[in-house]
Amino acid sequence: MARVTILMATRDPGPELRDQLESLAAQTHRDWRLIVGDDSRSDVAQDVLAEFARSHDVKVVAGPRTGAGGNFLSLLRGIDSAQQDYIAFCDQDDVWLPERLARGISSLGEGEAALYCSRTWVCNADLEDQHLSVRHTRPPSFRNALVQNIAAGNTILLNAAGAELAISAARELQVAPRHDWWLYQLFTGCGARVIYDAKPTLLYRQHGGNAEGANNTLRAKLSRLGRMLSGDWRCWIDDQCAALTASAHRFTPGNRAVFDRFKRMRDAGFPARLKELARLRLYRQSRAATLALWIGAVFRRI
Repeated sequence: MARVTILMATRDPGPELRDQLESLAAQTHRDWRLIVGDDSRSDVAQDVLAEFARSHDVKVVAGPRTGAGGNFLSLLRGIDSAQQDYIAFCDQDDVWLPERLARGISSLGEGEAALYCSRTWVCNADLEDQHLSVRHTRPPSFRNALVQNIAAGNTILLNAAGAELAISAARELQVAPRHDWWLYQLFTGCGARVIYDAKPTLLYRQHGGNAEGANNTLRAKLSRLGRMLSGDWRCWIDDQCAALTASAHRFTPGNRAVFDRFKRMRDAGFPARLKELARLRLYRQSRAATLALWIGAVFRRI
């Protein structure tokens, strides 16, 4: 049975942490270990995890306190790629469905580097009012990944070759990007397989403490459009490009060329910017989101 290393980032968790740990214990795939990076200001997480460690393989390390993405990347850099079979990423407040690991492992298989991700059941803090996250119907690709992330971090699972790629690339980073988006960009840029599963594998809680929230409501979409127009989106892409530049030597020749053109396009003058955007054939998963991409290009917000 393949061994899975589960990476969890915690920061002052609430009672939801116990639910998440119980869902790990209930996995049909039993061979796993948990490594936690704790950014908490109190001992709440330490106490809950110590109790869980009495009957499970758990290691807790101090987090870097640079946000959830920085925490996950610190954990990734700290493990031995030669001893990994699979790596899963885990939030502190979700609830995994029992087949979460087994389904991902079955989809990934062994061999070449691959990343698995899935839809989720979005719900409230009480695990009620459940509805499916948006289904992405266009294929995963680097031309999509440069301008959109479809790999929800709390659903990501990497096979052994994928773990080796992610760990090696994480050690090259000089900045801490959004880790899940970076992984989607890295794997598609390198020509690795990305498997998007339309079947949900966990309950994704929405509450006031979420580091990131679901974006499938009208309010959330309008909020994201507003943040794009305010310049936030361009700052995010700046960070992602800086991170990808460190590992661009790993990309396929074609994707390396696309990446270089993308960076030049972002700083080009208005006519050249739109012309190059059309030539690059970048896309997001819906027509509305792709329209937002073009609006961002018009106002130099990508």
